[in-house]
Parts: sequence; C-alpha cells; structure tokens
Amino acid sequence: MCGIAGFVDEKGRLDRGQLSAMGLAMAHRGPDAEGIWHEGPAGFLHRRLSILDLSDSANQPMHSADGRYVMVFNGEIYNYRQIARDLALQDLRTTGDSEVILEAFARLGPDFVYRLNGMFSIAIWDKARQELHLFRDHIGIKPLYYSLDQDRLVFASELKALLQIPGLRDRSELNPAALNAFLHLSYIPGELSIYEGIRKLLPGHKALYKGGKLHLTRYWNIEDTIHTNPSPTEAVAVEQLHPLLRDSVASQMIADVPLGTFLSGGIDSSLVTALAAEASPHRVRTFSIGFKESKFNEAHYARHVAEHLRTDHTEFVLSEEEAQSRFEDILATYDEPFGDSSAIPTMLVSELARKEVTVILSGDGGDETHLGYGSYAWADRLEQPIYRGLHNPLALALEHTPGLPDRYRRIGKLLHYPDQTHLPSHIFSQEQYAFSRAELRSLVKQPFHADFALPEFPERSYLHLTAAERQALFDLKRYLPDDLLVKVDRASMRSSLEVRVPLLDHRLVSYALNLPAALRSHNGVSKRLLKQILYQYVPASVFARPKWGFGIPLGDWLKGQWKERIPQYLNKDLVEEAGLVHFSEVERLLKLFARGHSHLYVRIWLLLLLHKWYAEKFR
Repeated sequence: MCGIAGFVDEKGRLDRGQLSAMGLAMAHRGPDAEGIWHEGPAGFLHRRLSILDLSDSANQPMHSADGRYVMVFNGEIYNYRQIARDLALQDLRTTGDSEVILEAFARLGPDFVYRLNGMFSIAIWDKARQELHLFRDHIGIKPLYYSLDQDRLVFASELKALLQIPGLRDRSELNPAALNAFLHLSYIPGELSIYEGIRKLLPGHKALYKGGKLHLTRYWNIEDTIHTNPSPTEAVAVEQLHPLLRDSVASQMIADVPLGTFLSGGIDSSLVTALAAEASPHRVRTFSIGFKESKFNEAHYARHVAEHLRTDHTEFVLSEEEAQSRFEDILATYDEPFGDSSAIPTMLVSELARKEVTVILSGDGGDETHLGYGSYAWADRLEQPIYRGLHNPLALALEHTPGLPDRYRRIGKLLHYPDQTHLPSHIFSQEQYAFSRAELRSLVKQPFHADFALPEFPERSYLHLTAAERQALFDLKRYLPDDLLVKVDRASMRSSLEVRVPLLDHRLVSYALNLPAALRSHNGVSKRLLKQILYQYVPASVFARPKWGFGIPLGDWLKGQWKERIPQYLNKDLVEEAGLVHFSEVERLLKLFARGHSHLYVRIWLLLLLHKWYAEKFR
C-alpha cells in the first residue's frame, strides 16, 4: 500500500522537484520509504508503506530485469504467487508482489491485467516505446487521479499531490458538474473531481499515454459478468459461496506486518472476522469504536461477536467531543467536498488501530452485492403499479400536509420524481437526505448549474433483473467506488493503515450478481446467504436487532455542538462571495431546520462543507 505520482512532459517543464513536492504532500500514504525516478520526459514518485518483503530491494520505482520498464504501484495483488508460477518467473530479486506484476507486464504487455486479483493503481513506463500505461483495479478500491493538458500528463493517488504542480494549481477551477453531483449524492461520482482539469481513471480501466494523447480502455465491466445461467438452489449456493469467501479472506491475510479486522458487530464485518479467525493459526486482532454518550454506540455488539470468535479484541470508546474535534480534518483528508459523515469515525478507528497493526480487513461490499440496503426495497416498491401511477400526488400530499412527522416528508421527497430517467440516483439521493435534481435547479446559481450523467440503468437489457438488483448495480458502479471506498482509503491511509476488502474480490462480486434476488433478499431478510454462512460461526441470536449504519448523530451535532459552524460558513457574505448557490434558498433551509424540519440536516451539512472548501481553497 503506497502513494504514487508521476508525469510525462515532453517539453521538460517538470522535474524531480515537482515529484518531491507531490511525495511530501502524501507522505502519510508511505512513511517507510520514498523513491524518485526521472529520465527524459517521464518521472515517477513512490511513497512506500511496507507490507510484503520489508527489504529495501522491494522499494519503488522498480525496474524490470531487462531494464526496459519502470513501475510505481499502489495496492496489493493477492494471487501474485500463482502468477509467478504460471509464468515460470525465475530469479526474482524480491518476495513480494510488485516485482511479479512488473515482470508479468514485461512478458504479457497490458493484457497482464486480466490475471490480477487485488486492489491496485499501477503506472508503467516503457522506455523503448516512450509510452505510459496506467491501470486501476476492477472495483475501484485504489484511487488514481490525472490531469492532461498541453502535451503533459500528471497523475497521483490523491488530489493534494496533483495540486503541487504550479501550473495545475493555478488553473484549478471548480467543476460545475461535480458541484451539482456532490449536492445530489453527497459524493463526486465517476471521472469527475471538484476541479475542472482533474479527472479519475475509472474502475476496471486502463490507459495508454503516447504522443500527447491519452487512450482509455475498459478491461472489465461489472455488467458483462451477469449471465442467465440456471440458478443454483439455496443449499448449492451456500456450498459454492462459502469456499469462495474462505479463499478471498485467506488470500488477503498475506502480510509481513501485523494484521487485524474492523469489527462493527454487523453481518459483513463479523463474517470477514469469522473467516479470518478460521484461517489464522493465531488469535485475530479485532477493533471497534463507539461513543460514550451516543445511541450510535454499538461497540457492545462487536464485543459479543469477538467473544464468540475468541479474538484479541480492542474496543475504542471515545467521547463525542473527541469525534467532533475532527471536523477540521475532513477537507484536509479528502481534498474536495465529501459528504459522508461516517468518514469521522472511520478516521478515528483507523488512527487507533494503526497503533497496533498495519493491515486491516474490512467488511465493505456485502450490502451492495447481497441487497442489504433499505433503498433496494424502495426500488422494488416504486415498481408497483400503485406507486407508478400515483407517486406525484402522494408526494405532494406528504410534503405539504401540515403537522406530519419528518419521516413522511422524507417519503414525499422520495416519491417526487418526474420520470424513470434518473430513478436510481433519485432513490439513492433521497435515502441519503440530499438535494433532488429538482431542488438543485432552484438552489444552484445559473453559471454553476450543470447536469451530470450517471450510469442509471444497465448498459444491456437485463429483463430478469428486479428493480432492487438494478439499484444495487447502480451502487456498485457509483456509491461503492466513489463514496465508501474513497472514505476508507483516505481515512485509513491518513494514518498509514492498509485496509483490504475481501467481500469485493471481483470473483465474489461476479458470483453474487448471478444469484437470483430471492437468494440474496427475501421476505424482508437481506443478505440471506451471507447470514447462513455467518451463523455457522456465531449464533443468529447475536444479530437479532435492526440494521444500524456506521456513523455519527450528525443532525443532533448540527443542532448542538456544531451549531456555531453553520453561521461561520453559511453566512450571507461568504455564500454570496462564492456565488455557487442562492443565499435565499440557504436561508430558507436554515429557518426550516431551526423550526424542527430535522430531515434537512444532510442538506445543511453538504452546503456547509461546500462553503468551507470554497473558503479554504479560493479565499
């Protein structure tokens, strides 16, 4: 796990100084070693967090045995030993994965990516052909940002590194499409970044930069893994899924440094921990976090699971004041507006776990692959004729009837959509309490109001997919890589902690998507197969409680301890100086929130973060 950066600049405007500045900006991603290489038009920077083969010989940038290729690599390849055997790689100088994948590229060229199972962003310079190859993993676990202009390409693991390039920093204008998408989704999706001139390499994509031109190619598409083969029975599905899960967890436990798991006490993290405990010859280290004063404290559930699995458990119980003190860290960590407030406890638990271990296994991905979110039930519900025909009249009634609880106003917002065109993103947006597209038209000022395209529906016709499955596919393509995995990557790497996500092995994702919806969620029971496997390790009674997300009581904090933050960043002078949204709309929302419309707290939070970011970057 590392931080990478580099450039190809035919005009020689960039040098080792810029590489060093980019490395310093993300030193947290790799505190163990720094490597810089610069030759001709190309330059690479690598900050290393040592996980496999701790020797200096495994440092990067790394050169191939024949001297033709140079590589920087962020992530882990879990099947690297199998790749080395398959290609009969001899006389390797190291025992880690980096050299294997570099020599695999030297043998196979860009098609080597089809053999990789892991999380990665990779850059390889071909000295002979004077071309740069970039690769990002199937699901989008590891980040890769880039900027292309004036016959120059610059890339890095984090935005803050790219902004060290003087010319790029000076031209980093706000991207209107990203602004609108952020207010609608709470995160910035797809290729977009908050800056007009900076983009992300999409998951499952590779890129070739040569002669001043960038050629993007998708090498893996999640939708291409969906087939119409005969469905297995429930018993057969459990029998097939269990060893796949075992193999994924066991392969991701390979490390030459201490390893543990995040254990929230929920289904996904408990299953990963159970499988890790089964595979380990030693007691597994587990970590959970809770807040003393908060109803959000579920640390005791994690404790019960840890007792059943006999793990070496550490429970961090903090005061809410300690968590609230991290407000200032959000933008410094994420570099652009990022609305997922669970980033705060994720930063905290990562910081505390890093004192004991260097690698963590996490349970991310189970909800999207096994239909665990409540939004999937809403997607199915909105397919029913009564909702299709009456959703707008119902919405108006719920939104405008005086005295109704906030819950009904929320449902009214969810039902208020004009057509099916943007339905998946609308369902997601309103489940998150963010702004609808309709609200954006009256909120965002015209110079900054811009539409944004999202993969709302499958690219090919999948008539057998339920509405819930289509909604989950939307989350897999956007929410997971652009929110959840971003959250975990930045929060953990801020403390130089590597987090691995076994449930997102692309083989497991493909398998899950080919299961019928009824095997994943039925009669109100979600994640059916995962639960059946988990209950072989921990009694079902331990999990007999409502699903509760990993988060903070954001609405309460905005009315309490963070109340003074609102006028600090949403005052008339700052809002009008920024010129992004109409202050009259902001003022209206603030008055409604103060009068008890508590469901507006996420909208307030998004506006607050946006204007905090503006104040820090442009004032």
